Amino acid sequence: MVNAFAYVPAVVLLPFFSFLIALGAGRYLPKGGAFGGITATAGSLLLSLWVAAAVAGGGEYNETIYTWAGGEQFELTFGLLIDPLSALMLVIVSLVAVLVHVFSLGYMNDEGETGLPRYYAGLGLFTASMLGFVVADNLLMAFMFFELVGLCSYLLIGFHFREPGPPSAAKKAFLVTRFGDYFFLVGVVAVFATFGTAAFAGEGSFPALAAAALPPDGSVDVWTPGGLDVGTWFTVIGLLVLGGVIGKSAQFPLHTWLPDAMEGPTPVSALIHAATMVAAGVYLVARMYGFYTLSPTALAVIAFIGGFTALFAATMGVVKDELKQVLAYSTISQYGYMMLALGAGGYVAAVFHLTTHAFFKALLFLGAGSVIIAMHHNEDMWDMGGLKSRMPVTYYTFLAGSLALAGIFPFAGFWSKDEILYEALVHAPGEPLLFGGYLMGLLAVPVTAFYTFRMVFLTFHGEPRTETARDPEPVRWNVKGPLTVLGSLAVVTGLINMVPVKTVFELKGIDYLHRWLNNEWGGIEGLSSHHYADIGPYSSQPIVGGEVGTVLAGAAVSLGLALAGLGLAWQLYGGASPAEHTAKLGGIKDVLYNNYYLDELQVWLAYRTEDVAGVADVFDQGIIDGVVNGVSSVSLAGGGRIRLIQTGLVSQYAGMITLGLIALLVILSVGGGWFL
Repeated sequence: MVNAFAYVPAVVLLPFFSFLIALGAGRYLPKGGAFGGITATAGSLLLSLWVAAAVAGGGEYNETIYTWAGGEQFELTFGLLIDPLSALMLVIVSLVAVLVHVFSLGYMNDEGETGLPRYYAGLGLFTASMLGFVVADNLLMAFMFFELVGLCSYLLIGFHFREPGPPSAAKKAFLVTRFGDYFFLVGVVAVFATFGTAAFAGEGSFPALAAAALPPDGSVDVWTPGGLDVGTWFTVIGLLVLGGVIGKSAQFPLHTWLPDAMEGPTPVSALIHAATMVAAGVYLVARMYGFYTLSPTALAVIAFIGGFTALFAATMGVVKDELKQVLAYSTISQYGYMMLALGAGGYVAAVFHLTTHAFFKALLFLGAGSVIIAMHHNEDMWDMGGLKSRMPVTYYTFLAGSLALAGIFPFAGFWSKDEILYEALVHAPGEPLLFGGYLMGLLAVPVTAFYTFRMVFLTFHGEPRTETARDPEPVRWNVKGPLTVLGSLAVVTGLINMVPVKTVFELKGIDYLHRWLNNEWGGIEGLSSHHYADIGPYSSQPIVGGEVGTVLAGAAVSLGLALAGLGLAWQLYGGASPAEHTAKLGGIKDVLYNNYYLDELQVWLAYRTEDVAGVADVFDQGIIDGVVNGVSSVSLAGGGRIRLIQTGLVSQYAGMITLGLIALLVILSVGGGWFL
């Protein structure tokens, strides 16, 4: 029987080969090597589905494939880890990647478009890097692919490098995420120093990191700096790694790069936001979740940052005029929800929202790309209107994605967002940071629905507001096909984990994602991520009328708030000729439109850092180096003077000796009594 796990390396290597082909021979191939990329990512998708089927059947794969450095304390290795979490993520990444490749056939088809081999090479390397990150079996290997994902985003965001905007946006994305990755790198070093291993998979239900910290006999025997308390040190490590997560997943305060990243081609935005770079941070926390459960403090910080980011980013989406800008702030907000879930102990809820969001956010970005094609690359929603009847496939699929994003029943986003809020609610009592995160996540619900349907109504409803909107450019099958697939997924993906239905009606077996991540079908033993559905540092406390009452009350409140936001958007922007009501906000709109002036703050801090560095340089040159250089100058000057008497002439040396003896005799004769 053929073993599916033997082909796991091919899942990563196929897109990598498409990168090499496009880079080396793309100029000689149709569409710059697009069809090679489509074939490769489709092959990765088929292999990923095969691997997922093998995992469902109880299979496992955790192998070291190469040891590149070793020592007495630890080894540095490359290896592959396939468990329910990584198998699911392989399917998500490869599916979105193949749809983005197909969509690119229609989007990157403008006359005069250059650099297509470079574009498809970048997509291939991006996909391969994310797939390599997903299957990494240790933290150091994950860090390497984490950085490669960042490099690919830099290259693709700046694809149109001859224009002024994209190179600047690419540099900003690279530098901001690198700042977070400095903390991640220190965290990796701390993990090796503490545990002697960075492997994700252990022998029990906890990963190796947690197993080293929590052995079966209950004793704790790990290295900590200066005898620091173990719990405090685990929190420090968790927060260090979290620095990289905050950068990649665009959480406050390192979120500022993501809106600027819209300068890249729209299919790249879909790949970044749905399945690669921004998803990498959340996936890393989920991958290390067994370790994070050992630090309630780190989880509480994660929950609060996530809840704050969900609300904070949503408020900025309310006033944006460009289609992709609204979606960018939506992405920041939705990944905030995932972080809230992870911090609240909702491991499955976070993975669930990661899954549903991948499909409806890829759909919305590709739908925006379809509109941008039709509008001749004009992204201003105030120049649109009336596209509903002119672009029916784009409209109805975009509407499905919008309903999922807003959390409207029964679309996918309703189920995953509702489970996140439920997990935060029942675990919040007695946890101030978690309760604060829950309240902010709840407040973000109507704001999300409002900006989402403000976008829908301005783009597709009412009367056309420009000549281009009256006669839009038609789109082809390679645009409509991916939209149709993703639109269907935005409708049905919520069915994979209907926990509220299971709870209320006491039905068994319909919480498929819980069962998948616990692998109740095959019962994998010894891998790292399963059995997380029921672990965590919090106790569950239903709030209203027991578990069923809390589920119903939470769902009703969340859905009611979402419908209220939708209704307000309809009232303000659903007419034939909508007005810009956000202008009535006055100075508040200016603050929101300028992103709370955080970009200016970061520039100011950069210049202040430069000033501090200048003062430090003066101190270093004048005081530290000045003292050392002064001492050496005295020594050199004295040596230079003494060197003058070293002539090499014996007669001069004899004369100097004679003079010295005479001087000595004079001194002794004058002061002889004193000497005696």
